[in-house]
Amino acid sequence: MAEHQTPPEVDRVAASQRAVAARRARASLKRDLSARVVSPQEVMRRAAADPAGPAGTLRVPDFLTALPAIGESKRDRLLAELQIAAVKRLGGLGVRQRAALGAWLDDRFPEPVARPGRSRLLVLAGPTAVGKGTVAAQIRAEHPDIMLSVSATTRAPRPGEVEGEHYFFVDDAEFDRLIDAGELLEHATVHNKYRYGTPRGPVDAALAEGRTVLLEIDLQGARQVRAAEPSAALVFLLPPSWDELVHRLVGRGTEGDEERARRLKTARVELAAQNEFDFRVVNEDVASAAAEVAALAH
Repeated sequence: MAEHQTPPEVDRVAASQRAVAARRARASLKRDLSARVVSPQEVMRRAAADPAGPAGTLRVPDFLTALPAIGESKRDRLLAELQIAAVKRLGGLGVRQRAALGAWLDDRFPEPVARPGRSRLLVLAGPTAVGKGTVAAQIRAEHPDIMLSVSATTRAPRPGEVEGEHYFFVDDAEFDRLIDAGELLEHATVHNKYRYGTPRGPVDAALAEGRTVLLEIDLQGARQVRAAEPSAALVFLLPPSWDELVHRLVGRGTEGDEERARRLKTARVELAAQNEFDFRVVNEDVASAAAEVAALAH
């Protein structure tokens, strides 16, 4: 009888490293679900496509409790209703179980439905530090036919920002005057601190000339534009993951600890509103994201 062979140490180390990497990937995916960086339906699609991947090996109970407002008691009731065992992984669900869970998700967390047609007024919004300005600048460089609107703001310029190119920097009195005169298409207070607004004149003039206009604004402003111009196409820019969003905000180095914490809290609220938008674009690569946004123009 052959003697049992112990795997070489290098194999044990490699297996341990793979197990740790898999756990980290699943933990990152749960954070993305909790922050709404990724939809639960998208996670299920990934699980079906790759049962051995992070989504496919995620246990169904862990998947459910990662969703907003789903606690353990609600999770357990749902598992019983859908007749899914607590040991099941997403990639191992049967056809009936997958359909039942998918139907519940569509009812509880509906995905946005892209509106038909295109618009000459594009609104680009998304959470703080997602890279809206970088994507907008790439669109301006690669698509000169698209006019990038310049916003007015009451905050001070950051290093490298140019008056009239990046923003119109104004004081509170001038901002009040713009509001009172009806010269802003939208305006909002961001992070409970500074005010931003889009001058209406340049936008109206460009649209009258038949040009496409891109507004890079915040969530509050996007809602105002939708109310004022229902034909506008609203595009929500997403980070590749919640961890990457945190990394970008910390790496930017323009805010202190208290400000970063406030912005991350705001980002969670902003991410929860993405279903109000017509289109979602993931900013994993700036050039690809910019091309995807520009392709939505009329």
